[in-house]
Amino acid sequence: MRIYKEFQKGLIKENPVFVQLLGMCPLLAVTTSVENGIGMGLAATAVLLGSNVVVSLLRKLIPAKIRIPAYIVIIAGFVTLIDMMLEAYFPALSQSLGLFIPLIVVNCIILARAESFASKNDVVTSVSDALGMGIGFTIALVTLASVREILGNGTFLGISLFGNSFEPVLVMILPPGAFLGLGIILGIMNWVIQKREEGSAS
Repeated sequence: MRIYKEFQKGLIKENPVFVQLLGMCPLLAVTTSVENGIGMGLAATAVLLGSNVVVSLLRKLIPAKIRIPAYIVIIAGFVTLIDMMLEAYFPALSQSLGLFIPLIVVNCIILARAESFASKNDVVTSVSDALGMGIGFTIALVTLASVREILGNGTFLGISLFGNSFEPVLVMILPPGAFLGLGIILGIMNWVIQKREEGSAS
């Protein structure tokens, strides 16, 4: 029961982006297409999963005074592995994501889960937490990327949706469009949550 609870909290209730507002840099930078959003989300999830497992396994061996540098070294190792795999097997995606793959090392979501959760819990529970937070992060990336790609290009995963007559809203694939899209999504989510709370209260 606890394992499921730790997994599902990252999807909505404690979503790292929509609730905790973490990981904003990659969210705003790479979500010009759904493909980029999926790629970044899966890469971050893989790093989060690997680092949570290793930190949990070594939690009693890492001295408290050097725990943060140790966590960063562990995370950097997994980021390097993921970066090399993307370059080898998905070169186009690797080039598209560019510097934001190495920057996963300093992604506050991953370091926060290592420090606040994996270092205090067993491996199985840490895996559940990593999967929940990673999938929640991926959902946020894909949601914003979908809005931006559909409105900004008239496509979804590169497939045209509206034909040649569609006039794209070019601002959506520019940096201001990322802030605008995120603001709209957060506004809708807060409105829905508020309505649900008012309904349950009455």
